[in-house]
Amino acid sequence: MQLAIQQLQLGFAIGSAALVSLALFGACVSRAGIKTVDVLAPKVFIGLLVGAMLPYWFSAMTMKSVESVALKMVEEVRRQFNTIPGLMEGTAKPDYATCVKISTDASLKEMIPPGALVMLTPVIASTFFGLETLAGVLAGSLVSGVQVAISASNTGGAWDNAKKYIEAGATEHARTLGPKGSDAHKAAVIGDTVGDPLKDTSGPSLNILIKLMAVESLVFAPFFATHGGVLFKLL
Repeated sequence: MQLAIQQLQLGFAIGSAALVSLALFGACVSRAGIKTVDVLAPKVFIGLLVGAMLPYWFSAMTMKSVESVALKMVEEVRRQFNTIPGLMEGTAKPDYATCVKISTDASLKEMIPPGALVMLTPVIASTFFGLETLAGVLAGSLVSGVQVAISASNTGGAWDNAKKYIEAGATEHARTLGPKGSDAHKAAVIGDTVGDPLKDTSGPSLNILIKLMAVESLVFAPFFATHGGVLFKLL
């Protein structure tokens, strides 16, 4: 039930992000003085390709961050089991503070590269290639980002539900797949390991990607209109 509510909330978040980004995209194009966005124009088409690639790149970075932090957490837990006497027997308390510090520090440090990707892409695209390319980047990231966010949230939730479905054993079919430790359960655990960062990290954070890029482009649209397209001006 809780997971179903969470999936519903993610659906609303993705839908609202898409609508807000579409409105911001229209405002950015209008403020920059662009009357039409022609997808057949080379500058716009290049931006579309780059923008459609960004959600996949961003998701890969966040998934890799989750993997590296999870490994650090596993290593810390193993270290405590090996160095704290009585921890394995339950007679000693673990060092919770170190584990919490690993998680909190990583939540800030690991988001610097994805955040830089989101913030620098509109600046680089508009400065070197102009507003038409920037419009293509925004359109491509909006369309691709919504699809990737929906896919990540749904597939991640499905893999998570598969493990819970087997462990609960509420139906005859679920009992034939279990119990814990069976091949089906082991496969579901592996799927859940991938599904959790998909539905909890990559999926929700893509909403920030498409909205933040549109907001930044809207704010700096007059500056980009005046000083953008340096590469084509030099040519």
